[in-house]
Amino acid sequence: MLLAAAWRACDVGVNGAANGLALIFYGTLLTIAAAVWWGVLIRYAGQSSLTVALLGGTVGTAVMVWIFVALLQVPNGYRC
Repeated sequence: MLLAAAWRACDVGVNGAANGLALIFYGTLLTIAAAVWWGVLIRYAGQSSLTVALLGGTVGTAVMVWIFVALLQVPNGYRC
């Protein structure tokens, strides 16, 4: 949603749907990466402390989203 809002604010694409396929592709990759991250944490850290696993999963997912938005927010830079 953040990426789509940034692209919409800077008029990247046509009619707001031009980047829909890219957003679906990137969203799928981000979802898979986050699911793997959560699975690993719940499997290994969750055995000793569920709280640590939940905090680690939340922080790790936030970092993934932050990096994703920072790298792909506006494909041609900040010219809007």
